[in-house]
Amino acid sequence: MIFLKNKYYNSDIQIGAMKSRYPQFKVKKRGQYDIEFIGDIIVKPVFPVYTVSINYRGDSRPLVKIIKPELVEDPPHFYKESQSLCLYHPKNFHWVKEKLIAKDIVPWTAAWIYFYEVWLQKGVWYGPEAGHENDLLKAETNNCI
Repeated sequence: MIFLKNKYYNSDIQIGAMKSRYPQFKVKKRGQYDIEFIGDIIVKPVFPVYTVSINYRGDSRPLVKIIKPELVEDPPHFYKESQSLCLYHPKNFHWVKEKLIAKDIVPWTAAWIYFYEVWLQKGVWYGPEAGHENDLLKAETNNCI
């Protein structure tokens, strides 16, 4: 008997996973591969509550934006053009539509917020980093700055 690997093509699976793990997030479904999740993340009681928007876009990398509080100008690991967080380097992780926002992106967003808050206090980014090739630094689709 052959067992097929469970594929997360159905957008309702993305929505169900988010509702199950992060019920504080609201959902705006505009299409099968266009879903926006908006909700609050509390990383630590001493840090501010962060309201984030996560846009699931099928095989395109999810866009994760901080709605509030306002970020400082030029934060680390941030795509300037789209005003979205850089959560991973494409050489280390390849996003595909079958992956779950709830499993990968929300925890990485919480980690980014934690490292950002520490960076604000200490001036050092303690989170994981990947090297960036100089010729790719300008291409938002490939790297963050």
